[in-house]
Amino acid sequence: VQLQASGGGSVQAGGSLRLSCGVSERTFMRGFMGWFRQAPGKGREFVAAINWEGASTYYVDSVKGRFTISRDDARNTVYLQMNSLNAEDTAAYYCAAAPGYSGRYYYSPTMYNYWGQGTLVTVSS
Repeated sequence: VQLQASGGGSVQAGGSLRLSCGVSERTFMRGFMGWFRQAPGKGREFVAAINWEGASTYYVDSVKGRFTISRDDARNTVYLQMNSLNAEDTAAYYCAAAPGYSGRYYYSPTMYNYWGQGTLVTVSS
């Protein structure tokens, strides 16, 4: 399975970006889909996750109210809409898939078996 993340770029603080993650096989979306990020010199951080049905979404506190995760299974794609960006959001963003997983540790990178290559988001103040 392949996950292809796109949509990163450079924006001014307060701006918006929408990240997309295309999944090569829809069956691998049958579980949690997540977004993580890694800033220079830091570890990988959970950003957002969405369950298979799309009925439940989860966010790290620092992005609540600014970021929205969504999924379009017909297009085999997961999105991360990012608004009101600030310098602390600067990082490489990775999408990940945890097919078959429906538990509560959606925030843990170890629950995800498949990862995209990352897309870089740079926010200037």
